[in-house]
Amino acid sequence: MYTFSSKLKTFSIILMVLGLLGIGYGFLSAPKDIQEVEKILAADAHGSHGAAHEATAEASHKEAGHHEAAEASHESHKGGEHEKVNAGDEHEKHLEHVLHQLQNKPWSALYVACIFFLLLSMGTLAFYAIQQVAQAGWSPVLFRVMQGITAYLPVGSVIFFIILVLCGLHFNHIFVWLDKGITDPASANYDEIIAGKAGYLNFYFWIIRAAIFLIGWNLYRYQSRKNCLAQDDANDDLNYKKNFKLTAGFLVFFIVSESIMSWDWIMSIDPHWFSTLFGWYVFASFFVSGITTIALVTVYLKSKGYLEYVNTSHIHDLAKFMFGISVFWTYLWFSQFMLIWYANIPEEVTYFITRIELYNLPFFGAVVMNFVFPLLILINTDFKRLSWVIVMAGIVILLGHYVDFFNMIMPGTVGDKWFIGVPEIASILFFLGLFIFVVFTALTKAPLLAKRNPFIEESKHFHY
Repeated sequence: MYTFSSKLKTFSIILMVLGLLGIGYGFLSAPKDIQEVEKILAADAHGSHGAAHEATAEASHKEAGHHEAAEASHESHKGGEHEKVNAGDEHEKHLEHVLHQLQNKPWSALYVACIFFLLLSMGTLAFYAIQQVAQAGWSPVLFRVMQGITAYLPVGSVIFFIILVLCGLHFNHIFVWLDKGITDPASANYDEIIAGKAGYLNFYFWIIRAAIFLIGWNLYRYQSRKNCLAQDDANDDLNYKKNFKLTAGFLVFFIVSESIMSWDWIMSIDPHWFSTLFGWYVFASFFVSGITTIALVTVYLKSKGYLEYVNTSHIHDLAKFMFGISVFWTYLWFSQFMLIWYANIPEEVTYFITRIELYNLPFFGAVVMNFVFPLLILINTDFKRLSWVIVMAGIVILLGHYVDFFNMIMPGTVGDKWFIGVPEIASILFFLGLFIFVVFTALTKAPLLAKRNPFIEESKHFHY
């Protein structure tokens, strides 16, 4: 049985406390009204971070407002007074827009970290399910590690669902289609495109879908682990057979729910844009993150003297999956980017123009971290068997896919007001601490070897 070390437990608690303090600071420091926004923009114009860009953006908005007002004045022959009114309205709308972006910043940081760790555990569950259905002979010695990682799923699901409900109650503006009056033709906030999607993008249908997906995933996780533990004390393979059938059904549910989930929780943040490849792209990102986490936890436990039957061949196989799915992610990234960029259809290409112009470093940095680095390090067969290489590559891959989620979510919520600051780092620290605490606590609840799995002997003697 595994024992959760006091040092690691204390470390996880410290991470959570630091994270909570930073998250609280992020919310308290967010502007409360447009007067504060004006002060922030004025300070930025005088040399703060992003001064040139802010000043240019503000000037362009003012210039646009004056230009539109001048045209309206010319056409209506009402003179300079009408021009001033329109310019003032335009400036106030801009300030309100910036206010929403800055208020979204701590919420978005929390949302990115929350969904990243939730889907990381979901990627582990998907990998575990695939191993079950494939009747893989190499991986059963790792099943308890996978089950330990998926123990985070119920905790992450509850926190994430609460955040979704708060979005629906208008505590933030992460999902613009949830704003008041957005589908009302009589409202100043009316958006014709979003109104055309209101049958699907409405709060009640959206939150019901979220509940179904989260409950479905957690039910499978609970029942599968229950059957696996029962198999340890059984004299036959009945529980294993139950798990096989259950897992086959779950994978059908998972692949459908995962695609819809990616549209609901990520793609709808940019409600005017869509990509038919998006579900696969999100899947590749959290799937490789889950496999990487399995490798890191396995290496850690092995270094502490646990998992006696895990050898370098098991580590090698995990590293091959890390390498292979990283290449798969890159294939999807390039396919989505190249086709949309080359077609140059305005309503499609704007998604990438925003990210290249405003998020240039994280956008292309994610490709380096998620493809170039794993390619150069993990393509070597011998390196795949070295623990320190797995740890180094794993940390870079996980950070890279956090940046990938950051790129998917932040442009639609905070625009050009992004910055890796206290709220972002604190959110990562909190969820990392919570993840470590939950996962390693779960590992203490059962033996680390699924001793009655039909393929356990093959897994114990897996060498090549």
